[in-house]
Amino acid sequence: MFKKILIANRGEIALRVIRASREMGIATVAVYSAVDRGARHVQMADEAVFIGPPPPLESYLNIDAIVSAAKSTGAEAIHPGYGFLAENPQFARRCEESDLVFIGPDSRALALVGDKVASRKAAAGIKAPLIPGMMAVGKALREFEEAAKRIGYPILIKASGGGGGKGMHIVRSPKELSSAIETSRREARSAFGDDSVYLEKYLEQPRHVEFQVLADRHGGIVHLFERECSIQRRHQKILEETPSVALDDKLRRRMGETAVAIIKAANYHNAGTVEFLLDKDRNFYFLEVNARIQVEHPITEMVMGVDLVKLQIRIASGEALPFQQSDLKQRGHAIECRIYAENPEQGFLPSPGKILLVEEPEGPNIRCDSGIYSGIEVTPHYDPILSKLIVWSEDRESARRRMISALSDYVILGIPTTVAFLTDVVSHPEFAAGNTHTHFIEQYLPQWRKDERDGNLLEIALIAGALAGSQPSSVGVREQMPRRPTPWQTAGKWTIGGS
Repeated sequence: MFKKILIANRGEIALRVIRASREMGIATVAVYSAVDRGARHVQMADEAVFIGPPPPLESYLNIDAIVSAAKSTGAEAIHPGYGFLAENPQFARRCEESDLVFIGPDSRALALVGDKVASRKAAAGIKAPLIPGMMAVGKALREFEEAAKRIGYPILIKASGGGGGKGMHIVRSPKELSSAIETSRREARSAFGDDSVYLEKYLEQPRHVEFQVLADRHGGIVHLFERECSIQRRHQKILEETPSVALDDKLRRRMGETAVAIIKAANYHNAGTVEFLLDKDRNFYFLEVNARIQVEHPITEMVMGVDLVKLQIRIASGEALPFQQSDLKQRGHAIECRIYAENPEQGFLPSPGKILLVEEPEGPNIRCDSGIYSGIEVTPHYDPILSKLIVWSEDRESARRRMISALSDYVILGIPTTVAFLTDVVSHPEFAAGNTHTHFIEQYLPQWRKDERDGNLLEIALIAGALAGSQPSSVGVREQMPRRPTPWQTAGKWTIGGS
């Protein structure tokens, strides 16, 4: 087992890896840019190394700086988290050449499945159902024009080298194509250091269902069932749940077997996710492989009773999987809400700024994976995810109600966030009925506005209390106000300078 790991990421996923490593007795090294000096992952790691200015290409995408940090601190392995370099085969290859273990698939497998076009070819080789689209990245505009005409509008432009909705744009007519391609390329280069894009047919109102897969280097390979990720904005997931209400046992088995076959064909090792689109007739189509840990991995952990990050580390160190497919079954229902520093009333525009107060929800089977604290400055340079709120219960309806309750207890003051919006999503009758698809927000919450009843008064009271260093006095906001005592209230009897 490794003695020291460097985490080539930031925010909540860096903290997630640090916590898993700590429980395994592994020392951790954080890396940080100039604007992340005060970040939680820097504070929690055993060591931290400065790697450059705020722009990602000069810091978290700077392969030379990250490898140098690992070598100088004696780290034996690098965990890439998600985003940034997590699916970059050049980074994985550089780790291999530098005698560093990349905690993920090797560079060859990563080049195959981390490249969305290459993974489409691999899926075609095992006759997995594919969405019509390009089987190679486009170079000249003429190639895209010909492919779009053959596929038929509307089409979807996608980044070949990464996920998370970055570089994705819907094009509904030929006149939109050229500018959309340039925008997608620019976004892909900024997010992944690779501006390669391709086209797929755009399916209207499908469900987005993915399967978590694990594969070791001893021939062991399993799937840990599905996650439904249909609630999205700008092609990026904001809410996930498992199990999916759209799958019965037969369809779940077929999709799981297809996911395993795709990973096996790629000779892939470590954790990965095989993503599918499910149409209204319950036909499924291979979408892509995400060759990393997913943002939404906690809901799988909740229903499966496993720690996926620890399993990633164990597989990378050469251990075999501790279970077979027949050992695995889902238990209960889990839901995750991604909390972003975004303003849903303004098209989900990022809302950087200083967070004045954070109060996280607590209670049985409530989990909050967070990268923030009261007083932190949210930078505009990176993805605006702040935290992930996860709940588990025995069935979907009780999990849904627990999530509504947890969201109502989540206080983040100082900047707009998606907390209130997500409360309305989970409370919506169509979500309660399980009628979800990738256009849910556009169909049911297109012009969402925050319910301002008591909202301004509550925020004023909480900000005043935060700035005063104590809880605000009663102003009619009842149990919505923070209930935790301050450190001074819990310290007991004390004096200054006494003996």
